[in-house]
Amino acid sequence: MSKAIINLEDFRSEDKIKHIKSKVFTGRDRGEEVRKKSKIDDLEKTNDEIEIRIPADIYSINPSFFEELFFNVVQKLKKDGFVSKFKLISLGEYNFQGELLEAVDRILNDTTAID
Repeated sequence: MSKAIINLEDFRSEDKIKHIKSKVFTGRDRGEEVRKKSKIDDLEKTNDEIEIRIPADIYSINPSFFEELFFNVVQKLKKDGFVSKFKLISLGEYNFQGELLEAVDRILNDTTAID
């Protein structure tokens, strides 16, 4: 069984002046950027499982970020396939389930946060 790991730590933005890494993942543009840089669509094609690691000090990921990050794979796999193949793990206390499921439902219902 092949497994790929995407660590969101690798995709955090940083304040160039204060040298502080962002503690949120937000926005469609940011989700698209992470989707492209992580090559998540290619990893989905060539792996049986994808583990997404959420850094310990993250305190917010909004549904629109998840929508863009997972748009193509959710469209392809549908909800059950996505849930069985993609394992999201928070390395801290952040509970992302509500935002994730809202994003998956929006993708499958052809609605977005903008609608």
